[in-house]
Amino acid sequence: MGRSEGIPALPWLLLQTCVIRAWDLSKPLLFCPAMNTAMWEHPITARHVEQLKAFGYTEIPCVVKKLVCGDEGRGAMAEVWAIVERVKKILEERDVPRQS
Repeated sequence: MGRSEGIPALPWLLLQTCVIRAWDLSKPLLFCPAMNTAMWEHPITARHVEQLKAFGYTEIPCVVKKLVCGDEGRGAMAEVWAIVERVKKILEERDVPRQS
């Protein structure tokens, strides 16, 4: 979940936390990290990602490219096509019927 413009960071974080805590664990939850390279490389981030994966959530890893802040490095959200392909794969693995 990306932060929507106009929603301050703390309330957005609390909303995400509430949604994830209420998530039906029998259903897949995918997360797509996106942040500045320095934030991505921070040890706390690695611990948070590992904790989410330990819950059984699926990471769609961030990618290396020029970031909004101007830095070049790892931290950009995966491309939309990559996210869509991963979602399709997970739905196929779970044998979820496709809508026409």
